[in-house]
Amino acid sequence: MSNLVIDIGNTFTKALVFSDDQIIYSERKVSFSIVELEKLIKEYQVQKIIVSSVREEFDIETNQIAEVPVIYFNYKTNIPVLNQYKTPNTLGVDRLAGVIGAKQIYPSKAVLVIDFGSCITFDFVNAGSEYFGGAISPGLKMRFKAMHQFTGKLPEIDNYESTQKFDSLFGTDTTEALQAGVVNGILFEVEGYIKQYNENNIDLKVILCGGDASFFDTRLKNSIFAHQILMEPNLVPIGLNTVVRYQDDKKN
Repeated sequence: MSNLVIDIGNTFTKALVFSDDQIIYSERKVSFSIVELEKLIKEYQVQKIIVSSVREEFDIETNQIAEVPVIYFNYKTNIPVLNQYKTPNTLGVDRLAGVIGAKQIYPSKAVLVIDFGSCITFDFVNAGSEYFGGAISPGLKMRFKAMHQFTGKLPEIDNYESTQKFDSLFGTDTTEALQAGVVNGILFEVEGYIKQYNENNIDLKVILCGGDASFFDTRLKNSIFAHQILMEPNLVPIGLNTVVRYQDDKKN
């Protein structure tokens, strides 16, 4: 059975086709046309579609695709995780899909999901598949932009390649000082969260995802938490595919 997962982010849209739990097609673009989606449906004999969007409105009118059931993922969708968030209607669908994907990968473990996107989100799901909430923090580029916009003289660091190569505790000029503050600040923040969750959870697993995940995964490989960490760039789509399959399980 093939499912088409459409994950609409702030900048890009991902389209993935799953055969059961296996990804057999994956592409990321600014957007997909109905013609492109119909081609995928035909080529991979897609039987169900799930659409998730962090934007206010869907930019893909999937209801134009005939004869294929579509799930629009939101807080009302039946899911295999107990969502205890006090305001579920305000919870980002990407955060919710991420913890569902985490439980698909580690069904009997407590998992901390760290998503390095425009913002950095920390979401914890316990061994009993209960989700209570998390934390939201400014992302890499947002921190650089904020220091430039809210000060009179600090430059904006937009050379991503330079930042990727930066690997020091301190900077020897203003540009490096900004990079040191942002990169190390995020690392210390992440390590602090992992340390705190480790205190109350035996055999905690940590999953990294999001656009800047590989940037920080490389640096966290040198930490004492390296053995706990898995980088999974498709965590949100995995969670969405799990939701589709869960609907079928509920019927049986």
